[in-house]
Amino acid sequence: MNITEAEVHVMDVLWHRSPMSTEDIAQALQGRQAWKRATIKTLINRLLNKGAISATPDGRRYLYRPVLQHQDWMAEQRNGLLDRWFDGRLTPLVTHFAAHRKLRRADIEALKRLIKEYDGA
Repeated sequence: MNITEAEVHVMDVLWHRSPMSTEDIAQALQGRQAWKRATIKTLINRLLNKGAISATPDGRRYLYRPVLQHQDWMAEQRNGLLDRWFDGRLTPLVTHFAAHRKLRRADIEALKRLIKEYDGA
C-alpha cells in the first residue's frame, strides 16, 4: 500500500490513539502541521479509499481507526528500501550506513551478536 508522506502524519496520529474524529486528528496534528481542516479531510478520504483506515459512524461524525498496522507499514517500507537501493540484500545496506555514519561501539557489538546468533555459533 502506497502511503504518501503527508498521509503518514495522519496514520501516525491514528497509530498512537484511535478511534479519532476529524476534529481529534486535526487537534493532534496542530503544532506539527499547518494544515487546514479541508486538507486533513482530503488526507482522511485518500486513506479511506486506499483501505488504510476505516470509519465508523458516531452520531453526526465519523470515528477513524487504522486498518493498516504500523508494523506492517514499517515492514513494507523496510523491504522497499532494501529492494530499491540494495537489490534486496542487507550487507550493502549495513556497508552503506557504516561508510556514511560512524558506527558506535555498541552498534558494532550488537551486529557481532546478531551474526553469531544467526550463524549458530
